[in-house]
Amino acid sequence: MNNKNDSISQTAFSAKHSMLPVVGLLFASTMWGLIWYPLRLLENGGLHGLWASALMYCGTMIIAIPVLYKGWREWKTHPYLFFFMALATGWTNIAFILAVLDGNVVRVLLLFYLSPIWATVLGVFFLGEQLSSRAMGILGIAMVGAVVMLWHESFGFPAPKDTADWLALSSGIAFAITNVLIHKLNHASVMVKTATGWLGVIFLAFVLIIFTEQKISVATEVIAGAFILGAVAMTMMNIAVVYGVSNMPVHRSAIILLFEIVVGAVSSLLLTNEVIELREWIGGGLVILAAYLTATRQAEDGAI
Repeated sequence: MNNKNDSISQTAFSAKHSMLPVVGLLFASTMWGLIWYPLRLLENGGLHGLWASALMYCGTMIIAIPVLYKGWREWKTHPYLFFFMALATGWTNIAFILAVLDGNVVRVLLLFYLSPIWATVLGVFFLGEQLSSRAMGILGIAMVGAVVMLWHESFGFPAPKDTADWLALSSGIAFAITNVLIHKLNHASVMVKTATGWLGVIFLAFVLIIFTEQKISVATEVIAGAFILGAVAMTMMNIAVVYGVSNMPVHRSAIILLFEIVVGAVSSLLLTNEVIELREWIGGGLVILAAYLTATRQAEDGAI
């Protein structure tokens, strides 16, 4: 009888803990899909996106500094890879933040999720990966989606229509580069790579602030709000992603993270007057389909 009870308890324990990564990724996806709103509140308070990026990620240093202090020896193994990963991560986050501040939230999210295209291309050229016929078909679907979304009627060919488009696309490309570099740094701990990425955001944000001569003249509570948003929200979001991705197969985490687009679409519909054109929905649907097929292909290939 005791063995039976122990078995039931162990099963319940395993079920509970197998759900934690899913809950973590759903939480992170929801937060990333909503982060545009507090960012716009900070902007309305007079805080430019570059300063918001810098201050928020200064907040993450509460966690990052102890991690980097303990893991500095890992940097010594491949310092250049860590440096370029920090820059790529920095641009991923800064460009995304600037894009959602200036552009249509859903369009920005969909253009960002073209990153599997860039990741596939980079994987072929830099990691020596081979493309199967199915992978090429998926890549074709994503590219058709990109063409539909970016079709410029005035030019007669696909092209970003404004700065927000360029930022969203470049953020997705930088995200793909980050993933390739993370793959090359597979000897390093996840938390050290995460903390290094946060440091990269701060470094690049302040470089751009100096280069663009962005001044800061806002109320103290706005600055405090940005710092707290980083210390609490950004830290929790990133740790939730790290935990979720580290404790479930890649294909499952990739599909769950697409929930960010749903949250972004619903929240922008409720909180803004932004309109998504039919062409953008069709192109975006193809992008999401390609991301889903990529994830299921990873499952069939035995990705973990």
